[in-house]
Amino acid sequence: MNEFICINVSIPLRKGPSHKTEMGTQILFGEKFYIIEKAGDWRKIRINWYNYTGWVDKSQVDFIPASDKGDSDIISKRVVVRKSDGTYMTIEPGSEVYSLSEDRKSFFAGNEKYDSDEPIEVALSGESISATALKFLNAPYLWGGRTPAGIDCSGLTQIVYKLHKIRIPRDSYEQAERGVTIDFLSDALPGDLIFFDDDSGKICHVGIYYDEGKILHCSGRVRIDVIDHQGIYRDDLKKYSHRLRVIKRIIKQ
Repeated sequence: MNEFICINVSIPLRKGPSHKTEMGTQILFGEKFYIIEKAGDWRKIRINWYNYTGWVDKSQVDFIPASDKGDSDIISKRVVVRKSDGTYMTIEPGSEVYSLSEDRKSFFAGNEKYDSDEPIEVALSGESISATALKFLNAPYLWGGRTPAGIDCSGLTQIVYKLHKIRIPRDSYEQAERGVTIDFLSDALPGDLIFFDDDSGKICHVGIYYDEGKILHCSGRVRIDVIDHQGIYRDDLKKYSHRLRVIKRIIKQ
């Protein structure tokens, strides 16, 4: 099975082989994937980073073999780069690059070289999870989104953790199955994941514990709200918007 690499800024990955189906997630620049099924002009693919499957319109994808070997560097800040044909493109946080030069001004994806006028910022271990999450503040909500241009609640948590080179699943209910359970909110630490359920008991929302009594999450936009043992309290609405279900601490493997 051939492995391919995304050289688009992002590609919508849909639930079915049609533009009318919902976008489940996005493939970001430099992420690798396999084709596992074909249906007309659509291809079902599996993203390697988090083992997510969905459909892409083949006209939106350049099926470039993933010739890059070894570990990637993960872009931590939006950057404008110049392609070998002289055109420009903007690469979003969470994208992956290979063979980053010593001055961090050039890299490869597939067999193509990309250049930047400024050093490219990549994932650093010294920054806290909550500090990284703060960089997405006010990004608008987009179902299936994974970028500052549009993101959903579990896309936010997944990308923030990816910027720390920690792999977690794409959807909130799967993320809730990872990590160590923290029994009391008073024991939560900044960076812990907090999950919320609906009336049927299904996990439907996730956020990042930001600081004492505060949660950073995406609801309408990425925002910071009050959190207590009941759930998220929206001061602007004067009511609780989400009911707390479980707190998880993700341990880097």
